[in-house]
Amino acid sequence: MATSDRFSRLEFQRMLDVTEKQLNYWEKLRLVEPRKSGLEKSYDFRDLITLRTAKQLIEKGVPAQRLQRSIVALQQKLAEVQSPLTELRIRSNGRDVIVERAGVHLEPISGQIMLNFETLELTEKVRMMPQRSANDWVALGVKREEQSASNAGPRLAAEAYRSALETDQSNVDALNNLGTLSYEEGNLEDAIALFRHAVKLHPDHMLSHFNLGSALEETGHDEQARRHLRSAVQLDPEHADAQYNLAFVCDKLGAYVEARRHWQKYLELDPDSSWATYARQRLACQK
Repeated sequence: MATSDRFSRLEFQRMLDVTEKQLNYWEKLRLVEPRKSGLEKSYDFRDLITLRTAKQLIEKGVPAQRLQRSIVALQQKLAEVQSPLTELRIRSNGRDVIVERAGVHLEPISGQIMLNFETLELTEKVRMMPQRSANDWVALGVKREEQSASNAGPRLAAEAYRSALETDQSNVDALNNLGTLSYEEGNLEDAIALFRHAVKLHPDHMLSHFNLGSALEETGHDEQARRHLRSAVQLDPEHADAQYNLAFVCDKLGAYVEARRHWQKYLELDPDSSWATYARQRLACQK
């Protein structure tokens, strides 16, 4: 089976054993972007590997942010090979992705990885426009993230967010968006520094607490993570991902009564998501 092989939507669902609703949800998360021919959607073998791995990680309870970053790393590695079946083996190791190539194990999330995350050099420099406001620069950065199909997209977006911060050092959207790009690239310390600055300047900004708590959990600072995720939930009790991540951290800390409360709230908010199964499993275990 080659990477050029194409599968219809029904074939794709059958091979992955997923529902139409699940596939739509994954597309919404941008874990896969099908090719379109008229009204018909098709997928290739790399899409199959990507979503098979995503499904395994979801079943293990991997939070949405970590899943998205793992899949981005996996897709970059898949783009380097022509025959994934013979050149690569894709595995889930606990809650993470392991890529095996030529007998070497590569972990695409860790900072001590052997994957090449270098992007192409920019073909043109970003035009500096001093008349833009900080919010204008943020809007440009978001546009670049949404429209760019090349590896230069995140770098161009980051340039715009830095320009926003040069104009207004306290712009919370620029801090969070730049922190998210650092997070997705695996630069967790830079991401945490940006999220901390956002929280310091905007202590009532829910998303800043959520992002900081999620990044701290990934670096093993679970008690600090719980503190900020609690703040996020207090500021917006209806934020499903914040409820999920807080429940996840509480479980790790052995705070099962608190975890149970947030698992239940998450299921009230998002009962049909791909992560709902894991939440129900955790509730069942705690009984």
